[in-house]
Amino acid sequence: MLDELKTANKIVGIKQATKAVEAGKAKKAFVAKDADSKVIDPFIQLCNDKSVLIEYTDTKKELGKACGIDVGAAVAVIL
Repeated sequence: MLDELKTANKIVGIKQATKAVEAGKAKKAFVAKDADSKVIDPFIQLCNDKSVLIEYTDTKKELGKACGIDVGAAVAVIL
């Protein structure tokens, strides 16, 4: 599941990912289960409203690594 993040055109981070979903550019979203619910709950609701498929990872570190960054990521989207 996370392999597609390595090669796909993606956006990492809550602010930019939210903008991409609002603009209708996101095809799939990835959300870390250990991210702060205050941060991810509105994003999850937005994805549901826009019919964007969500896949979950166990940790922010795992998602960040899959995106090719050295820090954790709460969310990422594939464009």
